[in-house]
Amino acid sequence: MMLADKVAIVTGASRGIGRSIANTLSENGASLAIVGTNLQLLNEVCGDVKRMGKECLVFAGDVTNPETAEEVSEKTIKHYGKVDILVNNAGINMRSSTLDVDLKDWHHVINVNLNGNFYFSKAVLSHMVERNCGKIVNVSSTTAKSGHKNAAPSYGASKAGIDYLTRHLALEMARYNINVNGVSPGPVETDMIKQWSDDYFEKVLSNVPLRRLGTPKNIADAVLFLASNMSDFITGETINVNGGTYIN
Repeated sequence: MMLADKVAIVTGASRGIGRSIANTLSENGASLAIVGTNLQLLNEVCGDVKRMGKECLVFAGDVTNPETAEEVSEKTIKHYGKVDILVNNAGINMRSSTLDVDLKDWHHVINVNLNGNFYFSKAVLSHMVERNCGKIVNVSSTTAKSGHKNAAPSYGASKAGIDYLTRHLALEMARYNINVNGVSPGPVETDMIKQWSDDYFEKVLSNVPLRRLGTPKNIADAVLFLASNMSDFITGETINVNGGTYIN
């Protein structure tokens, strides 16, 4: 039980990678507060967590609203008495070229992926500083490092912003014994691949040295490592979990 008696907030927890993160953290002993926009799916995840014998709070809200972050942080601390771990997983992607992108869509992606990450980090950090401990794990993307013509420019820009924010917060918060790290997934089997043609699937697969796509559990296990005491001497890093598609 790597996270016994720990309390974690997970954003974007209703499906895919976020759901796997929530389940993996609770399997390893953490009680949860999960955040997303789909209440029905969040309740399903909460049911999974409770069947593992752990507590779970559900918050259906918009991460682009800083008041959501404040409410989740305050109510989680009031209920559990603390927050040990924050996983900023909420994110969206849109597929459009720079010439075709609608400015509303540009701002929406930036707001969800980058601003939401900052709002939740800021909301928990004062509490973590007071306790002189904490772990923040940000879910980024290899698109931030290598570019991807099939993603909207706002997606890569927002994820690159997350990578910088990870490094900045790590340096700023190190004196308070707070670790801030990230996970950078490559191609992962989520609902999104249902939109892919067979030809595109094979093209993606051919670019993965390990010759397979990742799973949400692969990402969740990396998050678990960074959220646990096994990573106590790691901060400011973003770990590639991508089958070798980007190596640095």
